[in-house]
Amino acid sequence: IASGKSSLSFICSVAGGIANIILDYVFIQILGMGIGGAAVATGMGYSVTTAVGFIVFSQRKNMLHFVKPVYRFSVLKKTVTNGCSEMATALVTGITTLIFNWTMLKYVGEDGVAAITIIMYVLMFVSSLFSGYSYGAAPMISYYYGAQNHLKLKKLVRLSLKIITGISISAALISLLITEPLVSVFQLAVTGNRICTTALLFIGFNIFSSGMFTALNNGIVSAVLAFTRSFVFMIVCLLALPALLGVTGIWLANPAAELLAVILAAWMLMKYRKKYRY
Repeated sequence: IASGKSSLSFICSVAGGIANIILDYVFIQILGMGIGGAAVATGMGYSVTTAVGFIVFSQRKNMLHFVKPVYRFSVLKKTVTNGCSEMATALVTGITTLIFNWTMLKYVGEDGVAAITIIMYVLMFVSSLFSGYSYGAAPMISYYYGAQNHLKLKKLVRLSLKIITGISISAALISLLITEPLVSVFQLAVTGNRICTTALLFIGFNIFSSGMFTALNNGIVSAVLAFTRSFVFMIVCLLALPALLGVTGIWLANPAAELLAVILAAWMLMKYRKKYRY
C-alpha cells in the first residue's frame, strides 16, 4: 500500500508540474498574458493533477481506489491528530506562495513572479521524490517501532538518511547542470534557480524527519517541524533577506528557511533518540 501510495503521489505531482511549466510558457511567453496567464496556468495545472488522480483511483484493479466510506470515529480522531503536520503544510502553502509573489512583484514585477513560479516547480519535482520515499518508509518505521524491533528501526533510519543524502546531492548537481536549458525561457530564473538549488540539499531531510515522527505517532513534533519549516522560517526569511539583499534575498529565502528547518529537525531527532531508540 505504501509503495502504491508513493508511486501514485509521484505520478500526480509530476503530471501537474509538467503541465504547469508548459502552460506557464504558453500563457506568459507565447500569449503574453502576464500575471493573469500565470494564474490561469496554475489553475489548469492543478486540474491536470486532479484528472490524473481521478482516473487512477477510479480503477478498482488498483490497490488504492475509491470505495464507499465507512465512519469510524476513533480512527478518524487518531488520523486527524497524527496528520497535523500535513494539515499545517497545506494551510500555509497558499500564504507563503502569496508572499513570494507579492515580494517578487515589489522588487522585480511580473517577470519575477513567472521566474519564481518556474523555480518552485523544479523544487516540487524533487520534493515529490522525498515525499514518495517518506510515504514508503513510514509503515516500516511504524511496524518496527510497534514491534519494539529497535535494531531494524535503527538500520532503516540510517539507511534512509544515506539514501536521502545521495538523492539530495544528485538532485542539486543535476539541477545546476540543466538550469540553462530548463528555465532559460525566463532569463531571470536562471540566476534564481542556481541559488535556490542549495535548498535541495536540505529539503529531503526535513520531509523525512516530519514524516518519521508522524510514523512514530508523534503528531505534535511532526506538526512543529512542518509548520516552522513551511511558514515560520519561510516568512521570516522572506521578510528579512529581501530587505537586506534585494532580489538575491528572495532567492536565498527558500534555502535559508530549509537550513534553519534542518537544524531544528536535527535537534528534535537527537532529543527523541533515546525515547524511540532509532
